[in-house]
Amino acid sequence: MSQESLIYLCHNPDSAGGGVKTYVDSLLKYRIPGVSSQVLVPNQQEDQSRFKLLHVNEHWMLNELRGECPTVYSLHNHDPYCPSGTKYLAAQATCCDRAISPLGCTWGRFINQCGSRRPFKIFREIQSSYQYLGFLKTLKIPIIANSDYVRNQLIYNGLSAEQIVTLHYGIAAPLAISSPLTLEIYQAQRILFIGRIVPDKGLDWLLKALVKVSPTIRLDIAGEGWAKPSLEKLAKQLGVSDRVTWHGWCSGEKLDALYQQSLALIFPSVWPEPAGLVTLEAYARYRPVIASRVGGIPEHIRDQETGLLVEANDIAQLSAAIEYLAENYSLARHMGELSHTYFLERFTLAHHVQKLQSIYEQVVSKFQASKDSSKISNTFKPENNTTSIYSNLRGD
Repeated sequence: MSQESLIYLCHNPDSAGGGVKTYVDSLLKYRIPGVSSQVLVPNQQEDQSRFKLLHVNEHWMLNELRGECPTVYSLHNHDPYCPSGTKYLAAQATCCDRAISPLGCTWGRFINQCGSRRPFKIFREIQSSYQYLGFLKTLKIPIIANSDYVRNQLIYNGLSAEQIVTLHYGIAAPLAISSPLTLEIYQAQRILFIGRIVPDKGLDWLLKALVKVSPTIRLDIAGEGWAKPSLEKLAKQLGVSDRVTWHGWCSGEKLDALYQQSLALIFPSVWPEPAGLVTLEAYARYRPVIASRVGGIPEHIRDQETGLLVEANDIAQLSAAIEYLAENYSLARHMGELSHTYFLERFTLAHHVQKLQSIYEQVVSKFQASKDSSKISNTFKPENNTTSIYSNLRGD
């Protein structure tokens, strides 16, 4: 198949692992009809009119677009409207509700401790976010947000609602055989945390909540991170070290085993996660989720049906939710079964790809209609004032 008839996923294949790479790799493995099996790094010097569509997944690549072919951009994080990238005020232990502004974001660094307090870095990051946001406004290509939370933040910060569509992530079903919660596993009273061990992920208040639940409940922690030593120290101070198992980085097979031996996944993030794939991973394995009501997380959870939502940093609520499931086997099993059904109905990779293909078709059709109309009027001139707006962002 020629390049002219192919859609290309745009991503740097040499970039380090992370959510964006995981997403692009999952689409490549799915082998979507009409989508190239090779990722593309756009180059402003090439003839981009030969591509059917470019699906951009890294912000610096937007600088390479020439307006010669249909393009969509997937936003996976908070970077355009939050210079620190977190939307979280550490000093107040709360999510940030401000729109981006030089004064507010500088205040946030010094007073709210939402990021570096080095003057040059503050200036650099605020400038980059402003350029990024301004570029999205100017370029006017369709934006795919991974949650309504991210979409609403973009609108709150000045983008047109018509420019942005929400498309929740989907994941492939696990290769390992999963099964509903059994009474034997339930009686082991194990709960599970999976994620980076950093303050934003909320492990500190999960450990504090563990103190307040039955001493028979044990916590498995899968992940690594720079905050691990301090959290191990906290567990010791709280007297729960003997109830916590630190598994470190885990392979896919080990994670499958940890899911299967747990009665529920705990997702206690305090920062507003844009989406949170770990919820879907639990659902795919018949496990309910107890999670913080922040960011895009609630969009994946039917409270009291597929899991339980609690206010972030509310130790009493979290401990009560854990006890609620740990004391009722039939409820925990039923929630796990409902979560698996919910996953099959809405969050499989196949569902995601089907909706993504529909977006592709609409964008290609609209681009062609616009191009045909412009030919008739002979006034078609693709906007190409992007370099001056976006040139400082490459490699950020």
